[in-house]
Amino acid sequence: MKDWRESSVKAKFWTKTGTNGRVNCHLCPRECSLNKNQMGFCKVRGNSEGELHSYNYGKSVAATEEVIETEAVNHFMPGARILSLGNIGCMFTCDFCQNWQTSQVKHLDPSVVQFYTPEQVVDMAIKNDIKVLSWTYNDPVVWHEFVYDTAKLAKEKGLINLYKSAFYIQEKPVEELIEVIDIFSLSLKSMDPEFYRDITKGELQPMLDATKQVYKSGKHLEISQLLITERNEGEDDVRKTVQWILDELDASVPLHFVGFHPAYKYLNVKRTSKERLLRAREIALEMGMINVYIGNVYEDEMADTKCTECNHTQVKRFGLTTEIVGLTKDSMCTNCNHPSSVKFPFMGTEERANTNTSWDVVSNKDYTWNEEVKSLHLASPVDSNECINLQVRHIGTEIHRNYILGDGGLSRVIVSRSTAEESGIEVRWDKKTKISFMPVLDRAHFPIAETVDEVR
Repeated sequence: MKDWRESSVKAKFWTKTGTNGRVNCHLCPRECSLNKNQMGFCKVRGNSEGELHSYNYGKSVAATEEVIETEAVNHFMPGARILSLGNIGCMFTCDFCQNWQTSQVKHLDPSVVQFYTPEQVVDMAIKNDIKVLSWTYNDPVVWHEFVYDTAKLAKEKGLINLYKSAFYIQEKPVEELIEVIDIFSLSLKSMDPEFYRDITKGELQPMLDATKQVYKSGKHLEISQLLITERNEGEDDVRKTVQWILDELDASVPLHFVGFHPAYKYLNVKRTSKERLLRAREIALEMGMINVYIGNVYEDEMADTKCTECNHTQVKRFGLTTEIVGLTKDSMCTNCNHPSSVKFPFMGTEERANTNTSWDVVSNKDYTWNEEVKSLHLASPVDSNECINLQVRHIGTEIHRNYILGDGGLSRVIVSRSTAEESGIEVRWDKKTKISFMPVLDRAHFPIAETVDEVR
């Protein structure tokens, strides 16, 4: 097994300190000061003989085909298929982290690490007719060099870049990201500085400053906040978040209140209740926000986009399933002709060009949805070189969807419950190859096994 620590590249954003080989990292606000051969807080950037190196360049979890709503993005190419990539390490140590098996390097199983070049990532997207690269999961900040190089190449090839992050980052790296990133989906954990210090071991203000920097750049921006049971779900917490957005950004920025599931070390609590999420949305609308959504709830009308003028439904959503029902191609309301802030409404729902439906079924497997699991990653072996045709039948509906795994190295795809009537899925494929069914407990969760293990 290849050791991910064996190779590194010279990092950006650092300076030498004195003459003893010490270096200071200037990527995130921690400003880690490192002696020779010492790793930073993130455990993936370190001092290599007097130079700062990135040890996670090109090192990723398996690239996965998902949809843009997975990343709390509702107003840019609704329903678009995206290629999601996540790395290892993090600038935070949240005890509720849903991706702790990769964000916290001490828990990392090296066998889940994949090795990509920028060219391979871009080629994988193009071969699978995917228009959007999404930098996501644990957090792309500590993957800066690889993200920048790949996003720059992707942009040259006509692809779109999406950056999903808690955004603990400094001004100069943000300037560089703004050059190549088209969509920023930024996760605010709380408006309480003590929350950041106690729970994340970081600071609040730098995240707020970096978010304002993106907003001022004019790039597409959406904000999400995970409402964590007994932590930041109170009405005062919600009001502080909303007031900051109204004061420092504007009322039209899409805001997502996202349901939490117990994870990592924060397990002895319940999921965020639907009532809490609905109340948060109600408060935000009462205070003047225009586009407010709730996430991780699979019910009708919970995440629909409405016309701000006549309240006509423009985009219907059920979980991660999207249908454009009330917008023209130039993003005008079909009922009152008022302009919508949804960008490129039909670009994301175009049919995949190379889907092949003429093949023989060799293997099949069913899965029944339950209260905890309403989405799965369907995964083929990452070392497989063969293309596998998948057909997913959504039981209790007329919905059938086709996917191809293996094309350009793509080994995972997300499948989710599509309607309230649907009880589960039947998956059929054309090889004897095992397809793993990996439960997704949160729309930004990257499962690494067919069962989800937690740390207590």
